[in-house]
Amino acid sequence: MAVRPSWEGHLRLSLVTCPVALYPATSEAETVRFNLINPQTNNRIRMKTVDAETGEELSRGDLVKGFEVAKGEYVLLDKDDFEQVKLESTRIIDIEKFVPREGIDRLYWDTPYHLVPSGRTGIEAFAVIREAMKKKAMVAIGRLVMSTRERICAIEIEEAGLLLTTLRTAEEVRDVTEMPVAPLPRPDPQMLAIAEKIVEQQAGTFDPADFVDRYEDALRALIEQKKKGRPVRPVAVANDDTKVVDLMAALKRSLEGGNAPAATRRTGASSSRRAPSPKRGRRRAA
Repeated sequence: MAVRPSWEGHLRLSLVTCPVALYPATSEAETVRFNLINPQTNNRIRMKTVDAETGEELSRGDLVKGFEVAKGEYVLLDKDDFEQVKLESTRIIDIEKFVPREGIDRLYWDTPYHLVPSGRTGIEAFAVIREAMKKKAMVAIGRLVMSTRERICAIEIEEAGLLLTTLRTAEEVRDVTEMPVAPLPRPDPQMLAIAEKIVEQQAGTFDPADFVDRYEDALRALIEQKKKGRPVRPVAVANDDTKVVDLMAALKRSLEGGNAPAATRRTGASSSRRAPSPKRGRRRAA
């Protein structure tokens, strides 16, 4: 099935514009999903919309949204109210500034989209903007409106196009200083030296195809067993003793390869799902 764009409009840099489209860069199509079923009839259930106080069943079309200002007290907003605050630039991604990528904290990165030209019109302008960003090695910061909400976004180079990622606002990000974290002790030099060697031993490159969601695979295997009427046998779970009696001894055993966790790799024998296409990984142009 062809992927449909999540958004279509124009990319604007100063007085230069070009038509573009946003396509989701991630997918949950392979995720196992369930329906709620009545086990007595094997039928799906249907949720009803009822008044919490009177129990009266209502049509969703008759409902409005409400913002709670006090316990049990709401300010009601209908469709016309939301139209009043609708932003005009709903079909324009405005580039406001350019920043180094490392200047954006990872906590702020949210949802990625492939940003590509929409049709042949303005494709030269798209190519010029992309090439200028590539040569300057900068990330564009802009704004766009998605689902009636204005979002800040970062635009960077990727193969054959641009990658747009929506950014979280400052109000959505919690600083680590808010967490009840105890002060870290100064590491013992000998332990640190061994830990550094372990890091060197396990160094490598990241390939998303090397890893598999073991819970999803277990769910699919369980569903297949029940589908074929086979008895479901519990999976043996390794005893994960997280207590560290002697940190130095544990580090030395790890350095020697003792009890090292093997990487979970996707293979035909271990996974009932198809291995992802190489195109699914996030790639950026050199």
